[in-house]
Amino acid sequence: MKKLLNQKEQHYADTRKEAEEIVGEALSNEALIMNKISEKYNKYGQYFLVDLTYQYGTPKEVMEDKPEAADGQMNMDEVAEDTPGELASEDRAPF
Repeated sequence: MKKLLNQKEQHYADTRKEAEEIVGEALSNEALIMNKISEKYNKYGQYFLVDLTYQYGTPKEVMEDKPEAADGQMNMDEVAEDTPGELASEDRAPF
């Protein structure tokens, strides 16, 4: 199973107003955890970079949401109870 955990985006804007509009649209997404507007300059002039970071879940949350074991398969609790090499007292040979 593959699942997206986080995503980083970087957008270009000519003006601060455009950059703020990008951030405003991104704020509607509940997964947004970080946004940053950076003012940059080069030989062509001024521009803005907008960095957005989204987090959709952690590995722990993904694993907790996994469906139960399929029919005929043991879950982890059953595996721990039925470890090989351990015999119940009534299964032991009477020596």
